[in-house]
Parts: sequence; C-alpha cells; structure tokens
Amino acid sequence: MAAEVQDFIEEELRRLREEAGVEALKQEVEKERCKRLDVETRLNQLIKTRSEDPPPPLLPNATPPQADGTEPQRETVFSRLRRSWSERVSSHLEDFHFQPEEVVTETEEPLSAKRLTENMRRLKRGLKPLTNFKRNLAALSSWFSVYTSGIAFIVYMNAAWYGWVIPVFLFLAILRLSLNYLISRGWRIQWSIVPQVSDSLEPPKDDLTVSEKFQLVLDVAQKAQNLFGKMADILEKIKNLFMWVQPQMTQKLYVGLWLAFISSCLLPYDLLGFTIGLYAGIKFFIIDFLYKSCPKLRAKYDTPYIIWTSLPTDPQLKDRGAPPLHRRTPSTASRSYRATSPPPGPGREEEGGRNNSKKGAFHEVFNLDEKERPLAVCENGWRCCLINRDRKTPSDYIRNGVLYVTENFLCFESSSSRSSAYKKNKVIALLDITDIQKYKVLSVLPGSGMGISIATPSTQKPMVFGAMIHRDEAFEAIFSQYSKTLTATSDP
Repeated sequence: MAAEVQDFIEEELRRLREEAGVEALKQEVEKERCKRLDVETRLNQLIKTRSEDPPPPLLPNATPPQADGTEPQRETVFSRLRRSWSERVSSHLEDFHFQPEEVVTETEEPLSAKRLTENMRRLKRGLKPLTNFKRNLAALSSWFSVYTSGIAFIVYMNAAWYGWVIPVFLFLAILRLSLNYLISRGWRIQWSIVPQVSDSLEPPKDDLTVSEKFQLVLDVAQKAQNLFGKMADILEKIKNLFMWVQPQMTQKLYVGLWLAFISSCLLPYDLLGFTIGLYAGIKFFIIDFLYKSCPKLRAKYDTPYIIWTSLPTDPQLKDRGAPPLHRRTPSTASRSYRATSPPPGPGREEEGGRNNSKKGAFHEVFNLDEKERPLAVCENGWRCCLINRDRKTPSDYIRNGVLYVTENFLCFESSSSRSSAYKKNKVIALLDITDIQKYKVLSVLPGSGMGISIATPSTQKPMVFGAMIHRDEAFEAIFSQYSKTLTATSDP
C-alpha cells in the first residue's frame, strides 16, 4: 500500500513538473548561466592580455623603475582606472541577465463602510487644491478683488506686449513651489483670492449599524452618480462635436481650425504668439467678466458657450430620435370608460416617474382640479419613501412612492396605491403646511441627510419624505412654491 502511494505521488509530481514547464525553465536558466560564464571568461582573458602587454617606453623625463621592484605612481593610477572600468562593465553585464516576467494579480479589497468613508475623504482632500485653483481663477476673472485683478491684468498685458508670457507663468510656478516649501517648513502663508472655509472632518466610526451603512452607501452612490453623469456628458458632447452630429455647430469648429492652420503657416510665430496672448488676456479679464455680469449678452455672442450648451448628449439624441408622444385629448366616451375601468399602472420601473403620456390622469389620481399639474422641475417626480410617524403598523409607517408639487398642493403617489383596495396616496395643501425643513433621518451619519419634514395641523409629528436622491433640488422647488402661495394669499 505504501509503495502504491509513493508511486502515485511520484507520478503526480512528474505530471505537475511537465505541466508547469519546470524542465524548460531549468534549461533556459542553464543557457543563460552558460552565456554569462562565457562573457566573464572573455572579459578576464581580455584583462589578462592587457596586463601581460609590455609597458610603453619611458620618455626621457620619465621616472625609472625603482630598485626594489615597485612600480611608479603613474602605473598604479592606470591599474586602478582599469580595474574600476572592468568592475563597471561587469556590473552592467549583470543587468542584461534576462528573467521571466512575474505576473502579479491584484487582489480586490472587500466592501467596507470604514474604508469607503476613508476613500471619500481622501478624494475630497486630493481634489481640494484643484478646486481652490479653479475658485481663484474664477475670482480673478470676475474681479472679486478689484486691486488683485487689476494688478494681474496690468502685469499680464505687459508680459504679453513684450513677449514674456511663458517666463511669467514659469516664474509663478517657481514661486508657488517656493511657498509650498515654506509651508511645509511650518510657515503660515495664505495665498488665495477667495477666503477658504475649513470643513469640519468627522472622525470615522468603527461600529456602524446596518441602516447607517445603507445610508452611507446611498450618499456615496448619489455622489458617484452625479460625478459619472457629468463626466459622461462632457465626453459625449466632445464626441458628438467631432462626429458632425450637429453640423451647424461642427462647421464653426471646422472653419476655426482652418483659419488657425492658415494663420500658423503665414504669420510669424512672434506675431502669432503676441496675438494669442493678447486675446487670451482680454478674454479672461474683460470679456468673461462682461458675460458673467450680463447673461443675455453671453447667450447672444459667446460662441463657445453657445456651441457647448447646444451640443446634445447621447440620451438627448435618443429622446429626439424616438417617435413623439402626443398628448391625447380624451373624448366623452373615453372619459366614461375611464370612470368605469381602473386606470392603468404607473409603470415607473425604468424612469422612476410618470411618463408624458400619462400626465392627463394626474388630477384623477389625486382627485384634484384639471388645472393642477406637476411643475416643470418635477415632471417625473422625486422617488422617495413617506415616513408617517403617527402610524404604528409597518405597512402604514413607511410607503414607497413618488413626490410631486403643483401650484397649490404637495402630492405623494404610493407605489401600491393602484394595486391595493384602498387609497394610500397623500395630498397636502401648501397653505396647510406650518413648517418645512431639511431632515436627517440618522443624525450620526456624515452629510446633511436625504429627507424633508413637513408639518401640518392634522399630524402630531411631522411627516418625513426620506431616501430622496435629489433632496436639495426638491426642497428648493417645494419651498419656493410654498413661499409664492403664502405671498399670493397674503396680498390683498
């Protein structure tokens, strides 16, 4: 039995060696070692033959060999140089020893709430210098500090007039590195046009509950969604600009490139650089300031801004290419049919809101007048969950649905309202609201939360619309409409 086990183990070892190619690797290593020995042998022979060569004849003023057989100082220096040269050559030959490249597989780190929070803060700290630089440029262009912008404008225009634009920028880079060196040595130096506001960093927590981890993942997902959406919009607009998706926009770029090419071929580089530098200074300090101060002027004459804002993204092209959804005007028969048959389901699985073809039944779902329609900012609504803290049963305590705001009402459509036997929709008149605030369901989590609390006289505790991705946008829209309604009611 032991012999069979030993034979089996030897057979497995032999098979593993054949599969792994150990013998082939050994042969390659042996070949490389033989090549190395051959090179070393040739090098030693070369050094030996040079050492056996007769010394050069002594010059008349050369020092003769000493009587004790020792060599003069000149021969000693030459031998040292030769020995150091041979050592360097052999060390360089060692670098040409070929070895198979090792394939390193990176292990993915498991998902961790603590690690996620730390990476978010690292990203925020890493982007802080770039955001500060962008803020300083915007403040310089918008003349936030008149004296700083005036001095910068005079210095830049003089540098552009005398052809010192590049040296000035290089000097500023050297100055920035010098200030960073002093700051690293403990100096407190503030070089910013816009005053910086230090953000309070909350220490990371090790013991997070499941709900806190879920809320943290939602916050990260919201930020990642917005960031990736902006990056995708920029890349898609650039791609559509160069692919002639909007021919009238790309035609302007095409003509501009041809003009730049002809100018670079005909004009001297000194004149071309002077023209570009002068135009850049006027554009940055004067034209951009006028455009920012007068938006109507920018919408008419700022060609790059007009082209960029008019370029569509891929989803916008897809929406334009889809067949138009015409709003149907219901007749008397269709109204009677709608009164006798239940309305169709909301169908929000893909878009998360009401489709354009179903806006006609909005007032029927909430039993409102026909003039009540969702505002333009919430045509598809905001997906959220209603937390009614006056109720005790789980089915009534939390409801998933979509929140809308009209001119006079705040409407919440429950996802299960059409399939259940009783209505779970919520309609709140804006005039009945006594208090509206941003709400944070879990106060221990970082951030400002994702909820809105609405207080009315009919509820003991304020209702909370939580888990809302676009909470700030929804709050601004609701609060603005709420203020308009109160103002219109108070005016005689």
